[in-house]
Amino acid sequence: MDSRSNYRFHTQVIHAAQKPAEWQGATLPPIFQTASHRHATAENLSNTFSGKTTDHIYMRLTNPTNRVLEEKLCSLEGGKGAVVMASGMSAVTNTCLALLRAGDEFVAGNSLFMSTYLLFSGIFKKFGITAHLVDPTKPEELEAAINDKTRLVFLETIGNPKMDVPDLSRAAKIAHDRGIPLVVDNTLGTPYLCRPLELGADVVIHSTTKYLSGHGAATGGVVIDGGRFQWDPIKFPDFKPFIDRKGDLALLDKIWREHHINFGTTQAPFHSYLTMIGIDTLALRMERHMENALSIAKFLQTREEVAWVNYPGLETHSCHAVATRQFDKKGFGGLLTFGLKDQNECFRFINHLKLIYHLANLGDCKTLVLHPYSSQYISFTEEARAKLDILPNMIRLSVGIEAVEDICEDIEQALKVVK
Repeated sequence: MDSRSNYRFHTQVIHAAQKPAEWQGATLPPIFQTASHRHATAENLSNTFSGKTTDHIYMRLTNPTNRVLEEKLCSLEGGKGAVVMASGMSAVTNTCLALLRAGDEFVAGNSLFMSTYLLFSGIFKKFGITAHLVDPTKPEELEAAINDKTRLVFLETIGNPKMDVPDLSRAAKIAHDRGIPLVVDNTLGTPYLCRPLELGADVVIHSTTKYLSGHGAATGGVVIDGGRFQWDPIKFPDFKPFIDRKGDLALLDKIWREHHINFGTTQAPFHSYLTMIGIDTLALRMERHMENALSIAKFLQTREEVAWVNYPGLETHSCHAVATRQFDKKGFGGLLTFGLKDQNECFRFINHLKLIYHLANLGDCKTLVLHPYSSQYISFTEEARAKLDILPNMIRLSVGIEAVEDICEDIEQALKVVK
C-alpha cells in the first residue's frame, strides 16, 4: 500500500506496512520463525554487521515479521523509526537506560504503572540514577524538579490507575526549554486517541500487550522515535557515534545497539503476528471501549453502593478539560476506577461477578476487573500506595467491547450483594 500519511486512521490501522506483493499475495506477513539468516557472501554479512545494510542476521537482533510490526506502529504514531520488544517494561527500561548514566537524574509523573514506579523509584537507584516523581498535572512541579543533571521527562498519557491526564504540549515545551526530551507511555491512550509526537513528545512507548493487541493473546512493547530531538553533546556526550551512524534516529540506534540486543529483550515473531491481527480492529475497538466506559462511569454514579467514580470522561473529573482538548473529543480511554465501602466489599463484589473476568491485565476486548491494593500493589508500603492513590476500597475496571447493557447488569447484580 502507498505509505502516504494522508490516509485516515481507520484505513492506516488496516493497510499500513502491508506488502502482499512481497508475501505471495498474503494479507498478513509470514511468521519468520528462524533463529538466524543465511548470507550469500562474506561481504554482505560484514556490511550488515557494520550497519551499511539492513539485512537480518539473528533473531535477537532483528526479524522480518517484527520489522513489519515496527513499520505499522511507526506509521500509526507518526514516528520516524521503531523497535518492538518483548514487553512494555523492556521498552521503558531500554529507553531510559539509553538516555541516562550514573549520576544523571530525570523527572516523571507520580501516577505511574506499578512496574514503572518500582523501576524508577527503586531499581534505578542501584545504578546511581535518581528519579524525581511529581504531579504530572501540575506543570509548575514538573518545571521545578528539572535541574542541570536532568536528562529526560517521562509521562503517561493517562495514569494507571490514577486516571490523571497531563498536558503533553505544555510538558514538551518545559522539557525542550531545558534541552531534554519528553518520553510518553501511550499505552492507555493508543494512537487512536492520542499521538504524543504531534503534541511535542520526542519518544513514544507502548505495551502492545494491551489495546494494540486487544485479545490477551500476545505480549510485547515498542519504542517509537520521532527523530526530531537534537542531542546536545554536553548533556548527552555518548551520542556522537550513534548520530554519525543514524542521524535523526540516533536514540533508536542507541537503544537497539546498547541495550535491546545485549539485554535480549527480543519480541517473539509469533507475538508480533498476533499483535498485527489485533491492530486491524484497533479503531473500532477503541470507539466501543470508550463508549462503554463513559456509559458505565455514568451508571456507577447512580449507584448508592458506589462511593466515588474516577474517569476523565466525567465533567467532574479534574483533568476533564485537558483530556477533552488533548484527545480531540474522541473519547477518554477504556479504563476507570471506582470505590466501594472498603476492601471486604471490593472482594465480595469481585467474587460475585459472572460476566466480568478477574485478572491482572487491561485493554482486552473482554471487561476485566482488579483490586489493585491487594494484588499488584500488595508489596508496596502504605506511604507508596498513598502517593499513587492506591486505596483499599478501589476497584479498577478495564471496560471491554461487550454489550454495555450486559456489563452494567453484571455490575448491578454484584453490587446488590455488597449492599
